[in-house]
Amino acid sequence: MEHLAHLSKDKKLKKIIALQEPYILVSRKNVYLHLCSSIMSQQLSTKVAAVIYNRFLNLYKNKKPSLQQVADTPFETLRAIGLSNAKTRYVHNVCNFFLSEKITDATLHKMSNEELIKYLSQIKGVGQWTVEMILMFTLGREDIFALDDLGIQQSITKLYGLDATNKKALKEKMMQISLKWSPYRTYACRYLWGWKDNAPNP
Repeated sequence: MEHLAHLSKDKKLKKIIALQEPYILVSRKNVYLHLCSSIMSQQLSTKVAAVIYNRFLNLYKNKKPSLQQVADTPFETLRAIGLSNAKTRYVHNVCNFFLSEKITDATLHKMSNEELIKYLSQIKGVGQWTVEMILMFTLGREDIFALDDLGIQQSITKLYGLDATNKKALKEKMMQISLKWSPYRTYACRYLWGWKDNAPNP
């Protein structure tokens, strides 16, 4: 667990890491499905997002659908599981982009973080934050910092006693703090989220 030793050099971060179980980053298959899931879960609680994703899998008898299957699923069928018009379009956009570009998991694994953000952000409905979540939790990249994530902003503001009134200055300070966490910023984000959601104050 090299990341623990490195991140623990930051005394404030060390306190919140000590409150949680060590996190293990894994790489997952079927990137397109995780991208669809990420779109479905935007602006929803984890619980509601899980319900909708289960309804989605139920459309395919609880088996992971292929790209073509999702692309061929009628608009109204996807709307009926609880997706908005926009999210339904975005899910179709993802699958059609992957099909037309003939993208495989292997293709994506070969690309750098910056290349992936630029490449996948071409899809309407997929922004930088969404790609960052895929880089972290699907492709298992260790050094991603979710600067625009509200939960990360709130956690860092609280932990380091920062002033959040000026967003630009806050982000500059966050980047400055995060540089000492590199090359394990994904883990740092994970512990910051865990602390915000579940753990008591250090």
